[in-house]
Amino acid sequence: MTQSSPFLHRPLKEFFPVNRPLLILAPMQDITDLPFWKLIHRYGEPDLYYTEYFRVHRDSKPEKYILKSILENPSDHPIQAQMIGVDIPSLVRNAEKLQTYKVQGIDLNLGCPAPVVCSKNAGGGLLRSPETVDAILSALRPAVHRTFTVKTRLGFESPEEFEPLLELFSRHRIDALTVHGRTVRELYRPHVHYDRIQKAVQQLPFPVFANGNVRSPKSAREIHQFTGCQGLMIGRGAVRNPWIFRQIKEAYEGRPVFQPTLKDLRNYIEDLFETVRLPEMKPITHVSKMKKYLNFIAPGIAVEDQFLNEIRRSLSVTEFFEVCDRHLNFDLPFDPEKVIPPSGLTTPNQSPDS
Repeated sequence: MTQSSPFLHRPLKEFFPVNRPLLILAPMQDITDLPFWKLIHRYGEPDLYYTEYFRVHRDSKPEKYILKSILENPSDHPIQAQMIGVDIPSLVRNAEKLQTYKVQGIDLNLGCPAPVVCSKNAGGGLLRSPETVDAILSALRPAVHRTFTVKTRLGFESPEEFEPLLELFSRHRIDALTVHGRTVRELYRPHVHYDRIQKAVQQLPFPVFANGNVRSPKSAREIHQFTGCQGLMIGRGAVRNPWIFRQIKEAYEGRPVFQPTLKDLRNYIEDLFETVRLPEMKPITHVSKMKKYLNFIAPGIAVEDQFLNEIRRSLSVTEFFEVCDRHLNFDLPFDPEKVIPPSGLTTPNQSPDS
């Protein structure tokens, strides 16, 4: 069912803050879903939401569980509906359908590195075929009457592929480009090519959003200042540190920045546990679901990643929270980049992507 009341689309530039970058929740499949949106709304929400990607093929219809994120958006902040696919008529058809909902606009995924996606020449796999990307953009731009954005990686094999991609993007009247500063082959390895994002900002005639390793107000400011980007898209950093959007806003506004403790992190995990739980899900199945989130939260918390390893071995709800209590029930500061282990060691562990 579509929204019954008409949706008044506003130009994207009207949502841009004056003295800081636009803050965006990244699309992470099966992670940043509606329950997570409801959670982040309470902890300090972004300026703009991106949905999980709608899978587009010849027989596809927009998935109902992703449409719920649009229909039950917990805030009045705008939403970009992301699509992934390669069949041009189907992409156009789904873009037109999604625009009958209360969305700011449509985003095209050119960055997903999952092998199952790339094997179908979708997501990041499309970067091996710039001529196909060109054809898709040519078809989608006139079909999208709202904000049309693209999320891309630097290339499939090498960052050197980014230059011709920039030329391709500049030929189309897209409204913004999100650049994940890694290639598809680089997956989520530590190094992010911020110099390539900087080049995109300098070369393109529309806003560029930086994506990759934004974990704290400090890294947010450093990336913003170095690249000159107009927005920061944050995914894994928001799962690990749900206060990050609040903290960045506080830092740019010159207000005291909220500093959570490990105990706050433990309470967040419990809140997450309750918020994303489905009524029909068995406890052991839900513990398995939570381990997906803890893969982003737990690294670096304890010496030799003992917290993460114990969480992965937990087999019941009781055991899961016993592990959390053992490692997090402390009034020690939680720094998402440098965490002091509860064992009393004062040498911070490396963060998961550093």
